[in-house]
Amino acid sequence: MSSNDYTIKEAIAEAKRCLHCKVPACKKGCPISNDIPDWIAELAKGNFGNALQIINGRSNLPAVCGRVCAHEKQCEGNCVLGKKGEHINIGKLERFIADFDSATRMTPVMIPQKGRGKIAVIGSGPAGLTIAGDLSRQGFSVEIFEMESEPGGVLMYGIPEYRLPKDVVRTEIKKIEKLGVRFHLNTVVGENLTIDDLFAQGFDAIFMGTGTGVPNRLDIPGLNHQGVRQAIRFLRRVSLYENGNISREEVIVGDGDKVFVVGCGNTGIDAARTALRMGSSEVTVVYHKDMEQMSALKSEYEEALSEGVRFLWNTEIVRIEAENDEKLKSIILNINGEVKELPADHIVMAIGSAPAARIVSTTKGIDVDEKGYVLTRENPYGMTTRKGVFAGGDVTNRPATVVHAMRDAKNVAEGIARYVDAVRLIETINSETVSHE
Repeated sequence: MSSNDYTIKEAIAEAKRCLHCKVPACKKGCPISNDIPDWIAELAKGNFGNALQIINGRSNLPAVCGRVCAHEKQCEGNCVLGKKGEHINIGKLERFIADFDSATRMTPVMIPQKGRGKIAVIGSGPAGLTIAGDLSRQGFSVEIFEMESEPGGVLMYGIPEYRLPKDVVRTEIKKIEKLGVRFHLNTVVGENLTIDDLFAQGFDAIFMGTGTGVPNRLDIPGLNHQGVRQAIRFLRRVSLYENGNISREEVIVGDGDKVFVVGCGNTGIDAARTALRMGSSEVTVVYHKDMEQMSALKSEYEEALSEGVRFLWNTEIVRIEAENDEKLKSIILNINGEVKELPADHIVMAIGSAPAARIVSTTKGIDVDEKGYVLTRENPYGMTTRKGVFAGGDVTNRPATVVHAMRDAKNVAEGIARYVDAVRLIETINSETVSHE
């Protein structure tokens, strides 16, 4: 147990501080409308199983949400006790309940009958896992197709270990697997098989939750040098190294290097703090706006600052200089109107990414916008321009965080269920009509 975790006594004491508001602002602040006062009330009485059952009504990943959600902007930021600076530590309580259940195997897994339909899910990030968990609980047979050797998507390969331990992700995924969800790993849809192949296998609907894997690029001289790395790929390499899948040399960044991270969202902060943990001597975050406009959580910024990460605000990259084809020399920056050249060993870009095109390019009928994001409709929610193919999460350019991807996926799950039920009803009516004729 981490020093940041509650004991049973501490968790119950914290839960008892909740006012159980009649109109809970914390619930309104939660993107997935978690019934926060209800499960906290059960926790306060020591009914841990009841508390988790209430949480599971809205979330398939409570141990994850309890660690990486933007609580300060969402549930905790809306808690009425926050006006006195004493908000309920909702995230920490959710983490306690989920971890307690995992450690004690408190809640039995009820596997529903699987006769309602067959669903394929492409990608096992937050959106894909949410779809799989929700639909499996509703009686659908669900199979997930994942390109990596281990499921989890951004939870496994994009969020550092210090923020989200990988064993926590594995435990949450095992719970979803126990619902009857099947996983096909090392399987790239668009290469190993196509959308058409999946329909040929008898799936009633297909969900695309493939995220965004192609980094955005800036038009800056020297940016194509191999000393310039993408944050999402850097974090993935670190995760692979920490899991024993690649050598330390393949991570490249670290070991006394001077590192610049471009971008100040949560991914940029994660990359900066991870670069320090990999042994970099200096890590500087470069952001073209001021601190008030950064998209990263203030708590993440403050922790990075305390660890020694430096920040340059209102700063633009002018160009990147190299010593040779393999080694960088410096980064030239415009800092509040003053141009400076600073020595740099590695530059990590954290300015966002766009969807890969391998599924769309191998499938007819799926329209995208000018940036490559998949277009979807409102009714049934999440269906693309191809009948029976749905999409959600980052690939549609809607969510911004794990819990927002989960909220979007929950809406898509409802759309899929309605679609499959409607199609099957029509098929039944048609077959009965034919038989009567």
